Amino acid sequence: MLIGLNISNIVLIERLNLEFGPGLNILTGETGAGKSILLDALSLALGARSDAGLVRHGCDNASVVAEFDTISNDVAQILRDNGIDFDNGLILRRTLDAAGKSRAWINDVPISARVLKQVGDAIVEIHGQFANHTLLNPATHRGTLDMYAVNNITDFNTLLQNTKSAYNDYHATELRLAQLREMLERAEIERDFLEHNVAELRALNVSPGEEEELSDRRAAMMNAEKNAAILTEALDALSPRGVSLDSQVFSVAHILQRIKTDPNPYSEQIDRLYDIAQSIAEITQELAPTDTDVADMDAIEERLFAIRAAARKHRIPADELPAKLEQMASQLNAIDNSDAELKMLTGELAARRAAFDKSAAALSAARRRAAENLRRALLAELPDLKLAQADVCIEITDGAPSAAGHDDVVFMIKTNPGSPFAPLHRAASGGELARLMLALRVVLAGVDSARTFVFDEVDTGISGATASAVGQRLNKLAAASQALVITHSAQVAGYANRHFKIAKHVENDATITTVCEIADNERINEIARIISGAEITPESIATARTLVK
Repeated sequence: MLIGLNISNIVLIERLNLEFGPGLNILTGETGAGKSILLDALSLALGARSDAGLVRHGCDNASVVAEFDTISNDVAQILRDNGIDFDNGLILRRTLDAAGKSRAWINDVPISARVLKQVGDAIVEIHGQFANHTLLNPATHRGTLDMYAVNNITDFNTLLQNTKSAYNDYHATELRLAQLREMLERAEIERDFLEHNVAELRALNVSPGEEEELSDRRAAMMNAEKNAAILTEALDALSPRGVSLDSQVFSVAHILQRIKTDPNPYSEQIDRLYDIAQSIAEITQELAPTDTDVADMDAIEERLFAIRAAARKHRIPADELPAKLEQMASQLNAIDNSDAELKMLTGELAARRAAFDKSAAALSAARRRAAENLRRALLAELPDLKLAQADVCIEITDGAPSAAGHDDVVFMIKTNPGSPFAPLHRAASGGELARLMLALRVVLAGVDSARTFVFDEVDTGISGATASAVGQRLNKLAAASQALVITHSAQVAGYANRHFKIAKHVENDATITTVCEIADNERINEIARIISGAEITPESIATARTLVK
């Protein structure tokens, strides 16, 4: 619901702060007072095309702020998609400079004019010169009929959900079948390649982690060769001039034993020399290098080369070769078993399509019942709105399958007997279309309660009982949501919940449009003015009081 409209420097409006309420908000005033300027300003805040001519003469810029206290789920989703925070409220702001450049914000977040219009179209529906009513777009007609049907056809919502579920199952199977056919077509072309590579990888029979293990073993063997050379060098050092060091030490000990003194004064050194000689002999034996198996080394290098070559060929790490083998073997297996799998999926698709068609047919039948009910309700509204010669129909035809069934829905009208039915926006004049939209919105009252409705030309060419019927229906529509109505009809104005008077004044050689809420005697006098013109008579006052009652 629109709760506030702040306008600065728009044409004849210098500064204006309006507070609207629930129900029917009526705006009246003399011709040329500036009623269309209000719609210009509101439309600008809702994302209409900017026009430098809207900036008040002598001003550098203009601005409009529209504040709403409730928003629909659709609007909430648009806000989420654009990263805009909201707490069950909405502030739309638009500025415009004298060069025609505009900027827009939603809840103080800068946004494009496109996003602003998307939100504006979803939250306010204007009938008149700046029409943006969603019902003129045939793409919205099925959803509108469904919203009506949910409230008027038993279990319609269950039919909708069942059809959506059946379609999702059917679509998922259809996608699987398409993917299988694409894969098989691709794999059939690559059969020779697959067979060769599967045989090659099977023969190679790579194990996960094998490359690392072989690489470690190869490195160890190469280190062993280097170590053997070092050991040989050490052993050569232990055998200078070809005589082992332990033999030389033994010789020294033997020489010392020949000393004739008894006891031998060097017996301790002799024992130590024997121990040293023994240790050197043992160390020499332990340092003997182990021969590297050249055949094993060659086998490891050959295996490692083959694994790495396969990994390069398939452009994957060596550890992924087993998974690659499994994948290609699976593709070959799928080719070999394609007939069976295709047959199974084709049968499953047929069964799911049959289930969807059955559910969609039940939904379509319910839609047709709802369409007939809606048509009768609309036709009952038309005579009082001076549209007795008009006829409406809700055309339901077969369309592409979707989660909403396979119905295309278009609201059609003919305003004169003998003329063919045509889409809403092509078959009626401005006033006729506004009254038709009013009738439709009254019948759908409560279906779209989060939206604010604006009517500008709804009383064009009507008076008396017809105008009273229009006012009554506007009041009924507004009771379930909110309506702003610019009118020249006293009968329509009599149904207002809140009444605003638009006037034009000259101040300091400048023309200014003002708007103020009126009540009680001020309201009676304004309605009397509409009835009798410039001169308010006792009779027009009495009639005004009757209309207000």
